[in-house]
Amino acid sequence: MEYSSSILIPFLLSLLLNLLSISVLMADESGCKNSIQFVNGSGFKIALFADLHYGENAWTDWGPAQDVNSDRVMSTVLDSEKPDFVIYLGDLITANNLAIQNASLYWDKAISPTRKRGIPFSTVFGNHDDAYFVWPSEWFSSFRIPQIICPNSQISDSGSPYNIMEGQKSCSFRGTTRMELMQTEISNNILSNSINGPKELWPGVSNYILRVLSSDGSKPVLFMYFFDSGGGSYPQVISSAQTEWFSKQSQIINPNGQVPEVIFWHIPSIAYSKVAPKPNSSITGKCIGSINKESVASQEAEFGIMDILTTRPSVQAIFVGHNHGLDWCCPYKTIWLCFARHTGYGGYGSWPRGARILELTENPFSLKTWIRMENGTTHSHAILTS
Repeated sequence: MEYSSSILIPFLLSLLLNLLSISVLMADESGCKNSIQFVNGSGFKIALFADLHYGENAWTDWGPAQDVNSDRVMSTVLDSEKPDFVIYLGDLITANNLAIQNASLYWDKAISPTRKRGIPFSTVFGNHDDAYFVWPSEWFSSFRIPQIICPNSQISDSGSPYNIMEGQKSCSFRGTTRMELMQTEISNNILSNSINGPKELWPGVSNYILRVLSSDGSKPVLFMYFFDSGGGSYPQVISSAQTEWFSKQSQIINPNGQVPEVIFWHIPSIAYSKVAPKPNSSITGKCIGSINKESVASQEAEFGIMDILTTRPSVQAIFVGHNHGLDWCCPYKTIWLCFARHTGYGGYGSWPRGARILELTENPFSLKTWIRMENGTTHSHAILTS
């Protein structure tokens, strides 16, 4: 029997859409929507950029100059290491310094060096990314108030106090929400592998899983779990709901724990304080790193996540940012607890900038790490797999 194109083409399109919907459904159920892949059996390299703080003191000459410096650090690392993937490990922006409605403009600046080089990336939130705007006291000197351009808007259905009256100009200084930042990133960047996480985990947003596939695409080599560790608009915690989510999803996608797993979030857990070298002392023993200039600024509480991670043999390491004056890795029970390296020129501290690099090998699996500095040198090389 012969079919006309007017019948066959719609049928094929409908079939394709059904197959795509089945694929998306399976991805939703497994909690693992995106995959990245080894290339030609070579190593897979990841660069971690932490605490960029774009937009800090944006109304001064100093602030924009720091963003330019941060561009330079990332460009140096990217051109030296040529990573296959980049992870932005929180505090991309200093939202509490941004008197604009759409902080996504600065978020976009932060990811631009990676995007310009065609490198895929993902992001997690830090405590400054959706923080409420803090009015600088110096603005209230008559000659120091900067011009603030506000769009035309109307009072919202909820009667938002930030909108003054219908048809007139109004300003919102509430900051840009996590959902807005993430959705703008995803919508505007084909290279983004970030995901708006499950609604049941709100107000945490950057909770998702990425799968690193073998070079032939036949199997996962690594699962990467991303957590929103809070701060800014809500407390600095990984909730019991996030802990339950990890427990459930890891059992679905990696039930026997045969595939290695690595964890990323911004604010260190309380466990980091338990293994931390004494501040301003040398990094010795089994810890590896180069700067140890402050105490660990940990999450406010723990609700079971570390208990689960340290009893799951497949978990290799946790990587965090937040503390600008720390870049060490220390063993804790069965896993490694690692800081990244302060990458951005925004934020506190004058220590030299750099980025933590991760390198995966496929067969057999291994996880290596080191720090690449802005001046091109490397240090703190370590193997994080036995």
